[in-house]
Amino acid sequence: MTPKNKPLRKSSGQSSNKSTKLGRVLVESAKQIAQHMRGEIELPMKVVRVLPDADVRAIREGQGLTREQFAERYGLQVRAIQEWEQGRRKPEPAVRAYMLVIKNQPAAVRRALTAA
Repeated sequence: MTPKNKPLRKSSGQSSNKSTKLGRVLVESAKQIAQHMRGEIELPMKVVRVLPDADVRAIREGQGLTREQFAERYGLQVRAIQEWEQGRRKPEPAVRAYMLVIKNQPAAVRRALTAA
């Protein structure tokens, strides 16, 4: 309804046989959601694990390293470390995962990098 309580278009009371593929998919999806809400079916779920933010400065300082030493040891750019620490940029998910490994298993990371 529009603000003046007028319908946007007149309905003949009959549904049109014309529908788009998207429309059919949306209707079918709505039916499945309703069935799921009534407990009639289970819908597939995808669990997405979001990595927590990495406190790069705390990880670096915890190892007693300067930005330059940290960058050299772990194959990172000093500028990127600086921007992460100052909050101008946020590490990408892969970097956050790498930071978790550096934080929890720094010796293993050093061994892996020296073996490469």
